[in-house]
Amino acid sequence: MPGGRLTQQDRQQIAVGLADGLTYAEIARRLDRPTSTITREVMRNGGATAYRGDLAHHATTRRARRRRTTSPIRPSNPPAARGRNAEAVREYEETFAGVFMASGLPRMTARTLACLYTTDAGSLTAAQIAGRLQVSPASVSKAIAFLESQGLVRRERDERRRERYVVDNDVMYQSTMASAKATAHLGQIARQGASVLGPGSPAAARLENIARFVDFVSESIARAAEQAREILHTRIEAPPEETH
Repeated sequence: MPGGRLTQQDRQQIAVGLADGLTYAEIARRLDRPTSTITREVMRNGGATAYRGDLAHHATTRRARRRRTTSPIRPSNPPAARGRNAEAVREYEETFAGVFMASGLPRMTARTLACLYTTDAGSLTAAQIAGRLQVSPASVSKAIAFLESQGLVRRERDERRRERYVVDNDVMYQSTMASAKATAHLGQIARQGASVLGPGSPAAARLENIARFVDFVSESIARAAEQAREILHTRIEAPPEETH
């Protein structure tokens, strides 16, 4: 198995493999690399649909150059805790952000969300996020505004009256319910269209089918989210001790 990092030619072959519909494992075999290496590479650079070999290579080069020239870590960007490998944590955050990007989030928004999810406290100030990601506070503010609108983060103030951005066990539930409501709203609008276009017309029938489909989906999502929340957030109580 060859050592070292992926070359620009390797990345071009990855792009060709993705365009041909190959799986990560098949591409890895072609390059004689671990499947995990290909998976991380693709997820870190926009996902399977957005991956471009030349762009990925340039992005990796920039990241490497930034690591070499970065000044010592500031107090707002502490080293990885609990004996973790700081470099491995950064690599994982890039991979995690790549998954969010593949689902449609902008890069800065995806990096901010991954940063919050991988923090033990589950909350950071804007300055702390900017320090960890080495970006401007304005970039963080814009990303947070979008994440908050989607129910993926919430704001609270700490004892020093600073705004903190929080993800917790309930965040995915709130986000899922917001998605279900948005889907249900689509159904309502489609049904209005069916009424406007007149019963019996092909267009009205099409919109009615859309409404029925999204009604079913939104109700299923909301029901599943409620069940998951109830099951996963319920503490398992210790069985009562037997008395003799």
